[in-house]
Amino acid sequence: MRKHLATAVAAVSLAMAGQAVYADINAAKKWIDSEFQPSALNKQDQIKEMEWFIQAAEPFRGMEINVLSETIPTHTYESEVLTKAFEEITGIKVNHQLLGEGEVVQAVQTQMQTQRNLYDAYVNDSDLIGTHARLQLAVNLTDWMAGSAKGVTNPGLDLEDFIGRSFTTGPDGDLYQLPDQ
Repeated sequence: MRKHLATAVAAVSLAMAGQAVYADINAAKKWIDSEFQPSALNKQDQIKEMEWFIQAAEPFRGMEINVLSETIPTHTYESEVLTKAFEEITGIKVNHQLLGEGEVVQAVQTQMQTQRNLYDAYVNDSDLIGTHARLQLAVNLTDWMAGSAKGVTNPGLDLEDFIGRSFTTGPDGDLYQLPDQ
């Protein structure tokens, strides 16, 4: 179950299929026009990417996932705007809770120490990667995106375009977090 949840979360690069696509693509077009401008992609390419997201998300439609991040403007926007877009486009509900930095660190540490799943995903500072790695609780994204999550990893995801990748790369040279802030 955790792998399915993790797959759905990382698919914070996913999802489309069947007759439900028509309604979803209309939602995607609405978001493209109302929120996802300007973009490095033209609208036609944005629609193609949204079709891919809808298709990849189809097996996870109706799923609900819980995410925690710190209260900063970037994450507030993700929590208040992008979660709505994601649900309308993919059918996956994201409960994105915002807490202070210390509370996020405490929640992450509690989950790691107890190995009790409090959240399906965290958006936390990259300086915690060392702790995750030492406890062997971090997912190697390089291997995961090329392996079991290949079908839900956006083929247009340009990892070279991320600023700060060196901070989210482990000593083994593999990526453990997508820089977000």
